[in-house]
Amino acid sequence: MSTQTANIVNNKNLSYQYDWFQKTFPPVVQQVFDNFFEQDFKFSLLGICKNVNSIVDKAAYFVTKVKIDKQHDVFFRISETSIGLILERVLGRPNNPFDLNKLTELETKIVTTFNDCLFRAVVGFLKPAPPTLARTNFDVIYLVFVLTDQESGKSGRFVITLPDVLLEPETIQMQEDFPVEQFEKSTISARLDVGKTVFKLHEVKHLEVDDMVVFENSSTDKLRLNFRDWETDVLLKPNLSLVVPIDNDGGSEVSENENINIWDSIEVEMVGHFDAVDITLGELKKIQAGMVVDLASIYQNKVTLTVEDKPIASGELVIINDKYGVKITEVHAPKPVEEVYAPASGGDVEESSIVSQDEENNDFPEVTAGEGSDDDEEFDYSDFDLEEDI
Repeated sequence: MSTQTANIVNNKNLSYQYDWFQKTFPPVVQQVFDNFFEQDFKFSLLGICKNVNSIVDKAAYFVTKVKIDKQHDVFFRISETSIGLILERVLGRPNNPFDLNKLTELETKIVTTFNDCLFRAVVGFLKPAPPTLARTNFDVIYLVFVLTDQESGKSGRFVITLPDVLLEPETIQMQEDFPVEQFEKSTISARLDVGKTVFKLHEVKHLEVDDMVVFENSSTDKLRLNFRDWETDVLLKPNLSLVVPIDNDGGSEVSENENINIWDSIEVEMVGHFDAVDITLGELKKIQAGMVVDLASIYQNKVTLTVEDKPIASGELVIINDKYGVKITEVHAPKPVEEVYAPASGGDVEESSIVSQDEENNDFPEVTAGEGSDDDEEFDYSDFDLEEDI
């Protein structure tokens, strides 16, 4: 068996045994600490492993080795931080910073005596050593604890190393006949992007109901699935019922003579996406395998058009030539008031002021907050205003 395969097997076995280790050793360690140092520290099991390097930091450790018999030992490793917290509780705050390499005889005696008490408590959970003349199994289990001073909140590591051959942990029995078909019926909420296109701000501001928006960056045989931070293409069979015939009459375009200022010439990216849709894990499995899936139900959902993640309009999905598009049914952003130039009083046009078309007709529309939106943040065209000195 290769090292990698052995590690996978070991990790799997330990994961099934973790509950037994959690129930067995933390209460024992906590009880010994409470009896020896009073109830000043809290112990919690951080993890169990067969490779201590993956879970223990690189700090210095005070190591105590206690022999079980001629072939088996128990090791107690207490980090420098933990030793400092323990001795500060027992002997008081030192005048100089604690140094593990400068332990006094008294300090060493305190730690080793505690480890001896802990050994007598832990060894009771080990089975007798097998009657072999030579030890052949050197595997050990590392129990990594976090020791926390309950008054200061400071913490450190405490590691107990036990011979694997002397342990008999209970293993959780896993149910092998898991109903996979039920699992595949579970659903997740994801977002489907239809496509993207670039519009001038002037065109975005003048979108109207029944306008068609075509996504140049789209394809009728796929959509883009987004789930949290993961995304992939969804291969689809195009729904031909969405095809819309287009007359080649040039459409309604902005006249070259129309006065468009520098603000309205700014290009922005418009994105079209469905509202959140539910996809089963079975469908997601097919998507990952690159299979063509049928998501016909999503075609009835509304498509929202956004600029900089702000909703502009919404509508129905259509197919125009080989691209996806949207026939707008609702415009979320308020339509800007047209601006015209009117001469000042006096007859001659020497000065001019800007007034609205509605103002000229003495018709001032009343605008209320939130009008024309679905509780979404309205798109603010002023985001694209330039400084006056440009």
